[in-house]
Amino acid sequence: MTNIKRAGTSLADAKKAAILIHGRGASAESILSLAQYLQLDEYALLAPEAAGGTWYPYSFMAPDEANRTALALSLETVKDAWNQVVEAGISSENTVLIGFSQGACLSLEFAAQHAQKLGGVIAFTGGLIGEQLMPEKYAGDFSGTPIFIGSSERDIHVPLDRIKESETLLSRMGAKVKLLIFKDSNHTIRKEEIDWVNENIL
Repeated sequence: MTNIKRAGTSLADAKKAAILIHGRGASAESILSLAQYLQLDEYALLAPEAAGGTWYPYSFMAPDEANRTALALSLETVKDAWNQVVEAGISSENTVLIGFSQGACLSLEFAAQHAQKLGGVIAFTGGLIGEQLMPEKYAGDFSGTPIFIGSSERDIHVPLDRIKESETLLSRMGAKVKLLIFKDSNHTIRKEEIDWVNENIL
C-alpha cells in the first residue's frame, strides 16, 4: 500500500494539485513543509513517502541495473499519487511536480516518461536518471510545460553536465526549461529559487 500524505486543499475541492517528492533520508512530512514558502494555497498537496526514506539505493547516475528495481517501484508510487489527482478530476495542466535532490530527479524522470502539458515541474537540484541519458526511454510532448531546475554549479550529488544534458533532452520534448545555477556549493533550496518559482510557475 502506497504511503501518500495529503495536505492543503482537499482533492474534492481543489482545482489544482501538487505532488511533492522528498529527498534521500527525508520524509513526506519534511517536503510538505516547503508549502509554507511556495504559493500553494489553492493546491491539493500529495506527498508520497519512500520506504526506508530512499527512492533508490545508489546515485541517480549509477549503472542502471543497480537502481532498476527500486526505481521502478518508486515511479509506481508517484503514479499512484498522480492517479489520485486524475481521479479527482484535476487536469494535468493544473498539476505540478515538485522535488528536492533525489525527489527532484524522480520528478523529472516521471514527467519525462509521461510527457504531456503540465502545470510545471520544479526540480530543486536534480537531473534525469540513468548512467547515461537514453532519449528512447521517454515519450510524449510537454507542449510548453515550464520546467525549473535550480542547483549549485558544483553540487556534490548532481553534476552540472547532467543538468545541462537533461535541459537539452527536456527542451527537445517541448518543455520550456529554466536553469538557475549558483556559484555556491550548497546542497539546498535557495530563496532565489523559491522566488523564481512563485513568480513564474505557481
